[in-house]
This record gives sequence, C-alpha cells and structure tokens, in this order.
Amino acid sequence: MQMNPNITIERKRVDCNALPKGWQREEVHKKSGCNTGVDVFYYSRNLRTDVSLVPPIRQTASIFKQPVTVIRNHEPSKVKHDVKHGGQEKPKQLFWEKRLERLRACHDNGEELEDISLPKTIRTVGPNVNEQTVLQSVATALHMLNAGVHGQSSTKADLAKNAMAFMNPEQPLMHAVIISEDDIRKQEDRVGVARKKLQDALKT
Repeated sequence: MQMNPNITIERKRVDCNALPKGWQREEVHKKSGCNTGVDVFYYSRNLRTDVSLVPPIRQTASIFKQPVTVIRNHEPSKVKHDVKHGGQEKPKQLFWEKRLERLRACHDNGEELEDISLPKTIRTVGPNVNEQTVLQSVATALHMLNAGVHGQSSTKADLAKNAMAFMNPEQPLMHAVIISEDDIRKQEDRVGVARKKLQDALKT
C-alpha cells in the first residue's frame, strides 16, 4: 500500500504521564486529505506487560470512540492465573440426608429389606430425623469423610435450641458417641461368633 503524496502527516511522540512509566504517547496529525484529524497511539518501552492496563480511547473525533492500537516491541509475557487454595468440594447442604427418607432398598423380587436397628447409644439429631436417616448419614460419612466420624460435637442444649446454627454438615445426624473398651470387647466377641458360624458352614 503506497502513501498518497498529497497527504501531509506530522508525528509527535512524548512520554505519557497518565500511564505507567515506560509508556509513550504519539500523536499523528493529518493536516490534509479526506480524513483530517489526530490519531493517538501508545507505545510501551518496558520489558514487562501490565495486563491490568485498559487501553484508553482514540480521540480521532469527539463523537466517535474507537479502541487505541497498542504496539509492543517485546515478546508477550505469560500471565499467571489465580491459584485457588484449599479444597474445592461443593459445600454440603444441612439435612441433605432427609431427601433419602422415602427411598427403600429391596430384593430382586421387589420385597423391601427390613430396617436396621441402631444401638441405643446412637441418638438422632435434627427435626423429624428417624433412625434410618441417621443410618444413611453414618454410612455416607464412613464412606466419604477422610477424618474421624464421631457425630455432632455441639452440646445438646445448643442443638435443641437451634440445630441449624450449631450443626456440622460433615458429621452424621447423631449426638457424639464415646466408644468404651467394653464396647470394643463386645464387638470383638460378635465378630468371633460370626467367623465361627462361617467356618462351620464352609466345612459342611
């Protein structure tokens, strides 16, 4: 593309005080031709790129606003994205286990499985929470939670006053349970009896 010799252009470049250090402002004055006026360009002499900088507006005409052409004389720098700290798991909704209350497991023939009775030491927490809902919350916590499963650590008075304010959604819907040595021995005895029955069944 050849320049029209009849067009007179005057260029003037100065440091721009309105932008960070290293930026220059160039005014291109077209004094003749069909499109007379002033075009403004900005140049960066620094080696770093200020990615937060929004280019100003070209002031060719006061009624038309056009983006400014930014010309860089260096390679574009890599932009580091914000690093997200901590776990990105979606927070759990309080009493989400209640959505499973009407769902029942059944055999292949359609017969529903019998409900599992929980020990008396496990007491429910929350409005209208039954034992099966607690069982589902305990099973989910044992399967998904990496930390220990101990139940709600808040006091009974706080949970009775406002369960939604003092409830920990990561723990199952039951009061905190303390397991004693006697409980461990009883469970070991049950496991021993079950293994003995299985061994006798395999021999026959």
